[in-house]
Amino acid sequence: MGVTKGDVEAALTSSLSPSHLQVIDTSGGCGASFDVEVVSEKFEGKRLLERHRLVNAALAEQMPHIHALSIKKALVPSQWKPQPENEEPAKN
Repeated sequence: MGVTKGDVEAALTSSLSPSHLQVIDTSGGCGASFDVEVVSEKFEGKRLLERHRLVNAALAEQMPHIHALSIKKALVPSQWKPQPENEEPAKN
């Protein structure tokens, strides 16, 4: 059985109490691939690798069923600048 977007959101919300969370199912609906953006105070004082480990730990139960997880952003609130809804994100 596949993992749903809701499953990922619930696990991350429970563990990280994010002030911003975006989960996109990039698998076409089978629940095997997700892109996530997480903004959480629990990342404060942690390096990027440690932040990614926290995200992976929060999804430990779901990870055996997820083929690909792309952590697009793992930021603290002071680093987060939300994009206005009608504005395209900057391309690097």
